[in-house]
Amino acid sequence: MATWDEVRSFALGLPETSERISRELPQWRVKDKLFVWERPLRGPDREALGDAAPDGPILGLRVADVGVKEALVAADPDVYFTTPHFDGYPAVLVRLDRIGSAELKEVITEAWLVQAPKRLAAHFLGTRGS
Repeated sequence: MATWDEVRSFALGLPETSERISRELPQWRVKDKLFVWERPLRGPDREALGDAAPDGPILGLRVADVGVKEALVAADPDVYFTTPHFDGYPAVLVRLDRIGSAELKEVITEAWLVQAPKRLAAHFLGTRGS
């Protein structure tokens, strides 16, 4: 089970990342572009999900495109899900209490790469030998 402390640590460990509070919830940005955030379910989300609505902590994260979102949800629906609010939008919701630390770090890094300026992302990947 991953924690908000891990989310914070992984996100802030990436270059040019800042943390903000919006609507009393933390979010992390690279060069002012949102890439991960705390996203509790709202009333319409709960109505749409019905009995499948999770009770635990929820992380929102950007993905490259809707196809990536659909692939994540299809591959592991116990961890990844979406709501009608995010239809057509390249973001996925993550059940924080069902994702391991290594996978969490990977998806946060991927979200960062989606939002980081191209030069910054290329430099980051170059320093990692990727």
